[in-house]
Amino acid sequence: MAKVPSPLDCACFNTRKTARVLGQVYDRALEPSGLKNTQFTALAVADAYDGISITDLSKAMEIERTTLTRNLKLLERDGLVKVGPGADGRSKTVILTAKGKRRLDGALPLWRQAHERMLREFGAKRWKSVQKELDAMRDRLHP
Repeated sequence: MAKVPSPLDCACFNTRKTARVLGQVYDRALEPSGLKNTQFTALAVADAYDGISITDLSKAMEIERTTLTRNLKLLERDGLVKVGPGADGRSKTVILTAKGKRRLDGALPLWRQAHERMLREFGAKRWKSVQKELDAMRDRLHP
């Protein structure tokens, strides 16, 4: 007879639990920069593009648009991003400001330290394998 799955074996529960732990590791490392890991990621993605729509940024980060908008308000308040009209007049574009670029550049060494710690403690080879599996899960389950 097959074992009945437990809610504690839930993929969502376990990946979120792990994500919270990882978030805490990166948040502690980024603390001197004044950025949370979610803010750092938003700045890094915005920096990778020369202006990106909020919709595209939310897709790139796999974050709900409303959550992203709330986070962007804080970054905009601090002068790290500028949110302005998009190409079609209906959308909005996120642009990294010079202050945002300096803050991101200052945070990068802190992020690298956290990432290297994670690779050292978890194993770079294991991480590549997990990353590949997470990518496959997202590709398979994404609506």
